[in-house]
Amino acid sequence: MKQERVKSNYKQQSGFTLIEIMVVVIIISILSALVAPQFFSKLDQAKEIAVQNDLKAIETQMEMYKLDNYNFPNTGEGIKALVSNTGKRTWRGPYLKEAPLDPWDNEYQYQFPGTKNPDGFDIWSLGADGQPGGEGPAADLGNWRVAE
Repeated sequence: MKQERVKSNYKQQSGFTLIEIMVVVIIISILSALVAPQFFSKLDQAKEIAVQNDLKAIETQMEMYKLDNYNFPNTGEGIKALVSNTGKRTWRGPYLKEAPLDPWDNEYQYQFPGTKNPDGFDIWSLGADGQPGGEGPAADLGNWRVAE
């Protein structure tokens, strides 16, 4: 009698069929296809905000550098002039601990006098592609595009 009971219990147990597993995989695939683009657009927005914050911080330190040295660093000295003395007697830095990298691990670009800001300087990130120009996440982000 116990043996029959064990057999009947064994027959009642069942697993998932191949069709059920395939339906679940398809549903998960469809959901991830809908969610992934929204996630990556938020990631791009977060990186753009990080660039804007970096640009504002660098601009602030450039102004401090100008107050001490009576002018902004030239293009050759670049942002590194905020990190180490490039031969100025009035240098009171360091203004930055290190030259920051953009969220794509590229150096920020610097030009003085600026093309976009002729009375000041231009600082910009080359964007996700690391190349001049581009659109969307690959677009250049500079201090001329930072909202006040």
